[in-house]
Amino acid sequence: MSDLAPPARFSRPGPGGFLGYVAVLLLVLWAMEGAGWSVERLVASPPKLADFFARAWPPSTHNLERLAWKMVETLQIAVAGAAIGIVLSVPVALLAARGVLVGRGVNWAVRTLLGFIRAVPDLAWALVFVVAVGLGPFAGMLAIVIDTIGYCGRFFADDMENTDPGPAEALGATGARRLDIAACATIPAALPAFVSTSLFGLEKAVRSSTILGLVGAGGIGIELKVGFDLFDYPTALTVILMIAVVVIGVEQIGALLRQKIMGPGR
Repeated sequence: MSDLAPPARFSRPGPGGFLGYVAVLLLVLWAMEGAGWSVERLVASPPKLADFFARAWPPSTHNLERLAWKMVETLQIAVAGAAIGIVLSVPVALLAARGVLVGRGVNWAVRTLLGFIRAVPDLAWALVFVVAVGLGPFAGMLAIVIDTIGYCGRFFADDMENTDPGPAEALGATGARRLDIAACATIPAALPAFVSTSLFGLEKAVRSSTILGLVGAGGIGIELKVGFDLFDYPTALTVILMIAVVVIGVEQIGALLRQKIMGPGR
């Protein structure tokens, strides 16, 4: 006989729980109605999708060199923007982390700013910088910088808050300043988590940079837009496949680096 206990069954919800389930179901149905859910259009879509792939196959190789250079430009936007954003995220995170460097008022203000940055889509930031600095990859890079600060700044702050307080308290007992404690105890303890978050930030930047060209912020996204606008589906499919290969490759490299740096299971 096994000593393992059987898995617990779902308990019957009470009146409050039942009303909660009904409310969630109604919310989902309301959202689907607003999103234009249509069974007829869904059923009619497979033939149209098959027609697209029939017209797009085989992928175009006529402009492969130009598309490859656009993909290189996309990676340049992502790497440069992510690198600058990660570096700038550290001082921002020090101001956002509670109990590390500054008081709760500053913590709240910086966290609110980071929340605002994350709330605005990267395409919207790209449009803002296209207006500010003009069309081209520089606008895309600045958009990635801001987007990375919003992502890494928040998680860097959480990583510092979750470190073991013992070393920081020991340094504080010796009369060390808050900045010295952060530099000598908090940041070193959070560094492995920083590395993991930074790699995720780079992956996110690569994914985002592939579509910034849709608004004129450089990269291969403009080639995708032109392909669909001109009904050049073979070129559009080539761009989609290139984006998929690059994004998956970067994710695999990031996973490998995390495993090498932080050990298995990370």
